[in-house]
Amino acid sequence: MKTYPIPMVPGPVRVPPQVFEAYCIDYGSGDLEIEFLELYNRTETNLQKLFATQNHIVIQTGEGMLALWAALKSCLLPGDRVLSIASGVFGYGISEMAQSIGATVRTVNLPYDQTISNWQEIEQAIAEFRPKMITVVHCETPSGTLNPLAELGHLKKQYEVPLLYVDAVASVGGTAVLVDDWKIDLALGGSQKALSVPPSLSFLAISESAWEVIDQVNYMGYEALKPFRTAQQNFYFPYTPYWHGIAALNAGAELVLHEGLQACFERHTTIAEYCRQRLTEIGYQLFPAPSAIPSPTVTAVYVPDGITWEEFDRKLRQRGLAVGGSYGPLAGKVFRLGHMGTQANRELVDQALNVLKDILGEIR
Repeated sequence: MKTYPIPMVPGPVRVPPQVFEAYCIDYGSGDLEIEFLELYNRTETNLQKLFATQNHIVIQTGEGMLALWAALKSCLLPGDRVLSIASGVFGYGISEMAQSIGATVRTVNLPYDQTISNWQEIEQAIAEFRPKMITVVHCETPSGTLNPLAELGHLKKQYEVPLLYVDAVASVGGTAVLVDDWKIDLALGGSQKALSVPPSLSFLAISESAWEVIDQVNYMGYEALKPFRTAQQNFYFPYTPYWHGIAALNAGAELVLHEGLQACFERHTTIAEYCRQRLTEIGYQLFPAPSAIPSPTVTAVYVPDGITWEEFDRKLRQRGLAVGGSYGPLAGKVFRLGHMGTQANRELVDQALNVLKDILGEIR
């Protein structure tokens, strides 16, 4: 089925009319028209507000994973030390990505249902390993958790770690991502989560320190960040700009800013708390441990006993509800509700919870 009446997949999320309207214009060539450059510059300014940063923003054509690879390949050389703080599928995945391009990786292993809390362990790892880069995922969507980052920024500064790399794909626009305050050098975002835009663009906030490293590494592949440093100044992008996508991304960012950042963050938090409370009352078991910080953009829940994930998913879809499964060791055990962007909506969440209540009653 192309669409479901109750879309609760944790990205791509339901696209609002304003984004469709911005997308569905017969734009010309972004290589030639000054109007495209003006739009790109406005979009950068709006994304800087979402990231709470003065850092330069690069916008690339491709889904959020592109940003993860772009930041690693543009900043790392074989043998460079990477400390990967892993608390879920993407955290462990980033460590594997860094290894695949020749980095020497040390991983701080956390359980999938936990978030960072043992700062003494993190500090010890930084002090002993002396990495060039620290990597961490802000919101682990497969686990429904949100890692605290302020203290990590302090440690990064204290131990003079050149680069702090943060996957904020599933958090930016739905909760505070304070790039400058948290000393983040590479903040990675994607269009298809809390910004409610099709999965067509990734974007990165890049510090001046990171640009210096990017120049030294001098990587020039398709996903390279280096050509973007002067792209706006010279009006010369490394490949044909995606005018439609940039217009949609700008529209999504403007919707968040028009609502107001704090109001938007509070909407996500309120809906997430309501969703988790109702799920528990109905009889579902939440996946994150009670000591973990739950995400305001996605909730992870155990698949009920007595039914397989495949059968459970089929029953939900028959009633018009689409949720997400999970990945890695959580596959088949956990499902996820994406209350982010347009889907951080009380009426929509109530519809989903009513279906989940009915299904659980049938199973029991």
